[in-house]
Amino acid sequence: MRELIDKKRALRYERELLIGILLALILASAGCSKKETAPEVQVDVQAAHPTQGPISAHVTADAVLAPLAQAAIAPKISAPVTKFYVQRGSHVKEGQLLATLENRDLTAAALDNEGSFTAATAAYDASTKAQVPEDYQKAELDFTQAKANLELNQSIVNSRKQLFAEGAIPGRDLDTAVAALVQAQAAYDTTKKHLESMTTVSHEAALKEAQGQLASAKGKYMGAEAQVSYSEIHSPINGVVTDRPLFAGETATTGAPLLTVMDTSALVAKIHISQLLAQRLQIGDSASITVPGFDEPVPAKVSLISPALDPGSTTVEVWLRIDNKDGKIKVGTPVHAAIASKAIQNALKVPTAAILTAQDGSKSVMIVGADGAAHKKTVDVGVQDAGEVQITTGLSTNDLVINEGAYGLDDGTKVKLATASGEDKPSAAKSGDDQ
Repeated sequence: MRELIDKKRALRYERELLIGILLALILASAGCSKKETAPEVQVDVQAAHPTQGPISAHVTADAVLAPLAQAAIAPKISAPVTKFYVQRGSHVKEGQLLATLENRDLTAAALDNEGSFTAATAAYDASTKAQVPEDYQKAELDFTQAKANLELNQSIVNSRKQLFAEGAIPGRDLDTAVAALVQAQAAYDTTKKHLESMTTVSHEAALKEAQGQLASAKGKYMGAEAQVSYSEIHSPINGVVTDRPLFAGETATTGAPLLTVMDTSALVAKIHISQLLAQRLQIGDSASITVPGFDEPVPAKVSLISPALDPGSTTVEVWLRIDNKDGKIKVGTPVHAAIASKAIQNALKVPTAAILTAQDGSKSVMIVGADGAAHKKTVDVGVQDAGEVQITTGLSTNDLVINEGAYGLDDGTKVKLATASGEDKPSAAKSGDDQ
C-alpha cells in the first residue's frame, strides 16, 4: 500500500514538472516571436529637395511719420510780442512775416548808429578826396621849389668861383654864395624826404585810418539794424503753423520756440534695418505704408539710406517718403512699412521651418540620408522672405531636407517620410532597397 502511494506521488511530480517545462517553452517561444516581429522606431517627417528660383527680401518695420521739414522758430532777443500775423493751422510761405516783437529801443539805437555811419562816411570822403591829396600836392610843390632853389644857388656858386679866380669879385661874395648853396641843399633834402614819406607811408596810413573809422561805424550800424530785424519773425520754410504757444503781449524769450512750422506736403517714415538688408536697397525703391484708418497701403519711395551705422543698434536708418499734399495723413501717426528689395535670381531656397538655430546663432538643417536616418548639416543663410530662406552654402539640390518634424531630432534618428495629407512614403533607404 505504501509503495502504491509513493508511485502515485512520483507520477504526479513528473506530470507537474512536464507541465512547468511546457509552460516555460511556450513563454520563451512567445517572447522570441514578439522580439522578432517588433517594428523599428521611426519618426514621421516631411521632407523635400531645395528649390532654385528668384527670392527678394521684404523689409518690414514699424515707424512714426515725421514731416519733410520742420522749423521751431525761436527769437534771438527777449521782448514782448507786439502782434501775431498767423494762427495755428495757417499755411505760410518761406520768408513770410509771422510775428513782430517790441523794437522801439532797438530802432532808436539803429538810428543813432546810422548817424555815426553817415558822419564817418563824410570824414572818409574828406580825407580821401581833399585833405590827403592836398597834403601830397603841397609836398610835391615844396620839393619842386627846393630843387629849383638848389639848382639856382649851384649856378651862382659856379659863376662866382670863375669871377673870383679872375679877381673880379672879393672872396666874401663867393663865401656868401656857398653858404646859400648849403642852405638850399638842406631844404632840398628835407622836402625830398617829406615827399617820399607822403608817397610811401603817410598817404597810405591816412587812407587806412579813414577806412578803419568808416568800417567801424558801418559795423555798428549793421549790428543795430540786425537787432531790429531780430524783432521780426519770418518763416524759413513753406509749411503749416503747428504750434503757437504765446499770445500777443506775452514776452518771448531767447531760445524758447515762439512758432513751429512743418512742411507736411510729404511725410517721412524712418525705419532701422540690418546692414545686409540695407545693401540690397537703392534710392527710389518702391515701398508701401500701412496707415491706420486707410483701407489700402499708401505708396512710398526710399528717399535716403544712411551712409553710416547707428552706433547704438548697429543698424542703418532708411527714410521712406510719401506724398501728403492733401494733408490727410497726420504727423506722428504710427505706421507699418514694407519694402521689396532687389530679387536674387537662381537662389537655392528651403522653407523657413527647416532652419534650426543654435544658441550660438549658427544655422543648420536636418537631411534624410541614404540610410533612412536624419543627419544634421550646417548651412549659411541669406535673404528670408515669404516663408522661404536662401541657402548660400551647405546644401545642394540633391539633399532631401526635413521641412517639418526636424525640431528635437537627434542625429541618426530613423525617419519615415509623410506627405502633407498624412500618407506615408517609404524612407530613402527603403526606396533604395526596393529599387
